[in-house]
Amino acid sequence: MIRLVLPATLLLVTGCATTASSPASQDAFWTALSAHCGKAYGGRLVSAEAADADMRGQAMAMHVRECSERQIKVPFHIQRADGSWDRSRTWVLTRTATGLRLKHDHRHEDGTPDAMTMYGGDTASPGSAAAQEFPVDAESIALFKAEGRSVSITNVWRVEVGPGQFAYQLMRQPPNSRLFRVEFDLTRPVAAPPAPWGH
Repeated sequence: MIRLVLPATLLLVTGCATTASSPASQDAFWTALSAHCGKAYGGRLVSAEAADADMRGQAMAMHVRECSERQIKVPFHIQRADGSWDRSRTWVLTRTATGLRLKHDHRHEDGTPDAMTMYGGDTASPGSAAAQEFPVDAESIALFKAEGRSVSITNVWRVEVGPGQFAYQLMRQPPNSRLFRVEFDLTRPVAAPPAPWGH
């Protein structure tokens, strides 16, 4: 069953949120993710949009590969239909003076950066110990427009680290609605994959 998780900003507008999180929630979130440093986990696509049909049923892995007090890098590996692996994506989470930042490091197989790389956003609210949301930032909006991807200028990314599960989600508001969500089983580590491209 697909679980649609709405951004906290939307929940507040609609009056569904009943509790406020403490800024300490971001420290707790960071600690929870850091606890998995060095480990890899298998996952799967759980959203059902036609745009992601090539990923449906394919093996996936996330690897909490690099951790420091300031930054955590999580490569995201996807097996292709021919059995080879796409190792082009790394989620980069960084502590900032005002919260947390998520960027997407996209590389070609030779290690060179993709034209669409290092986009993302900063937290706009404290979030919770289990989930943080990252609305698209101005730098990324400019990149999307320059690369002909204006449909992405309302992106909100969400990362969850809950008991037994890690999830990454992209949600986009109308008129260019989009939902992409992958979930990983934190109770069953898998062998660490090779380094992502360019790393």
